[in-house]
Order: sequence, then C-alpha cells, then structure tokens
Amino acid sequence: MTEKPQIVLTVTSEGVVSAETKGMVGSGCLDYVAILEDLLDARTIESAYTADYTRTNVNVQNLQEERNVERA
Repeated sequence: MTEKPQIVLTVTSEGVVSAETKGMVGSGCLDYVAILEDLLDARTIESAYTADYTRTNVNVQNLQEERNVERA
C-alpha cells in the first residue's frame, strides 16, 4: 500500500515553524518549499533531505516479469 502524501507542520512556543514531508519520494517534495514560504510569509533557513528523497516510487505491477516455463 502506498503512503498518502502529507506535510507535517510544527510550530514551537517561540514561533519557529518546521515542516516535514511524508509519503513523497524523489524531488517532488521540493515543490512544496515555495508554497509553504508563501503560505507562512516566511523563508527557509535550513533544509535537509529525508531518506524518501533517494527512494523511488515503484509500481508493483512493473516488477512482475513474464517467464515461459517449460514443464517437465
């Protein structure tokens, strides 16, 4: 099952906002940086890639191979 894409925002009592993407693979998460900056009227100070950045979205059907097996 594929995880539903999410953006998790955290606001500290000091007003510091942090965001983390979940369920997004590859560079697709980077599209949200500018959107969040606009919505929050803020700018990114620090960012880092999660393990999902290097993960690929694999379609299970594409992993199946056709094999012709000759019965003995």
